[in-house]
Amino acid sequence: MSNDIVLSSALRTNLLSLQGTQSNIDKVQQALSTGLKVNSALDNPQSFFASASLKNRAGDLSRLLDGIGQSISTIQTADKGIKSLTKLVEQADSVAQQARDALSSANSEAKIVGSVDLRQYKQLTDIATINNNDSFVITTTDIDGASIQETITINSGDSIQGLAAEITDQFANTRDGEIVASVNGKGQLEIKSTTGKAFRIDSITLGGATTEASVTAGLQSLGLDQFFSTEVDGAGNNVVAATVVPGDTLTSVAFYKSSTELADASTLLSGVTDSTGATLFEGLDNVADDLRIKINDDTVRTINLTSAAGASLTVQDVVDQINNDSQLNTYVKASFDDATGQFSIKAISADTKTIGVGVIGNDGTTEANLGFGGANLDPIGATQTAEDRVYAVGTAAAALQSLETDYNSILEQIDTLVEDSNYRGTNLLNDDNLTTFFNENRNSSLTVEGVNFTSSGLGLEKADFARSVTITESINQVRAATESIRSFGSSLANNLAVIQTRQDFTNDLINELQAGSDKLTVADPNQEGAKLLALQTRQQLGVTALSLASQSQQSVLRLF
Repeated sequence: MSNDIVLSSALRTNLLSLQGTQSNIDKVQQALSTGLKVNSALDNPQSFFASASLKNRAGDLSRLLDGIGQSISTIQTADKGIKSLTKLVEQADSVAQQARDALSSANSEAKIVGSVDLRQYKQLTDIATINNNDSFVITTTDIDGASIQETITINSGDSIQGLAAEITDQFANTRDGEIVASVNGKGQLEIKSTTGKAFRIDSITLGGATTEASVTAGLQSLGLDQFFSTEVDGAGNNVVAATVVPGDTLTSVAFYKSSTELADASTLLSGVTDSTGATLFEGLDNVADDLRIKINDDTVRTINLTSAAGASLTVQDVVDQINNDSQLNTYVKASFDDATGQFSIKAISADTKTIGVGVIGNDGTTEANLGFGGANLDPIGATQTAEDRVYAVGTAAAALQSLETDYNSILEQIDTLVEDSNYRGTNLLNDDNLTTFFNENRNSSLTVEGVNFTSSGLGLEKADFARSVTITESINQVRAATESIRSFGSSLANNLAVIQTRQDFTNDLINELQAGSDKLTVADPNQEGAKLLALQTRQQLGVTALSLASQSQQSVLRLF
């Protein structure tokens, strides 16, 4: 048996040394081939487990880093949505501002503009329906509110430019220039008030006669027929005339229910007075006492001023009847302002050119002197059984309707933009929250709270550009929405900066953990190479020593 073989002490020592050297060579070669100086817990338990702990944490943080990256993408998506949303809201603000300007422009002056190019006529009497000495009357008020009136006559040889100059000069020479006329670039006659007050044109004789047919034909020739309508005067005669008001709204004098107290919507019409105490509604004692509303000399509707029993109705009753009338409510809208005590009828359609208002009663005592159109211009009531006054309104309804449509379309785009601003199912602009974790224990995190930036969430209501107050509301809503968007955008940028900072920190921390792990287990090739060279030298020396140790035994063989 091998155990029975007797080796010398020197030989056995050399063999053990060679075995140890070979074992070390094997370890060095493994370190060089794997790149690790600690390959298992057997190599160095403390370093192996410490390194594994560092690697595990680095792995956990690497997985969190993916989540941090996704959070950054979610916030960046929301930020891009914020930038586009800001542009849409600014666009909505621009549209609302245009609506305000359009309404302001429509309300700024009393003006009529003809529809016919009259430059083609060397003299107006070349028109078949216009004759020498045809005339019309323009009535307005001066700075003190007193009625002033001028008769304008068309003479042979008058061109459209000459007629415009005559109107302007006549009011400039005998008055204070309250009315001016001109010819625009399209050759159309323009007549307007320089003081922003209402003015009236009536008592027109055209075609050598005062009949409705001849007057209407003359107005058509001048392109002014759209502003005029048939009135019933206090004597019961038909008159073709119009009162031109500044803007698109007929506004009454202030209604009072006592000498010092303004009326409210619940006040009975029979008890309404003006500021001097004069009764504005008289003779309301029969179911046949009505207010007449006429649109464009066509649609005529009667609005009850009394109940079936003949009792006076309230102001609100009249407002409701007008607004609930299907043949009126597409053209006009009535309202009553408790703060000013004024009743108003507003044109809400581009098709509304004239509004006729009058009263009709059963006995000739019914009267409704609302004060539309300014002082001394429009006593609507009369001693006759019927009387109408026609008011030409300057309306921006078409432009306002178009702007209203544009505004509402932008609100729809805001809603779709918000809906599309999601990233992997998270939408910070539609009330979703985003939580980002920064450590493996999930006790370090940041939550970005989402907002509702749909049009309703921003407080943007559908546009109603029919009134200045609702336009102002839209402008205020848009400005508040802009502030909310900017505020959230700033908060979003701050949160993004925090998350990006934590992303950089986590990257650096992962690198440090991996470096620390490598220090415990990764082999140094230079050091391991030097060890291998030393071990190989030692191995060669050990073999030589073993050879020398065996020579003493070999000398015994020489004896045989």
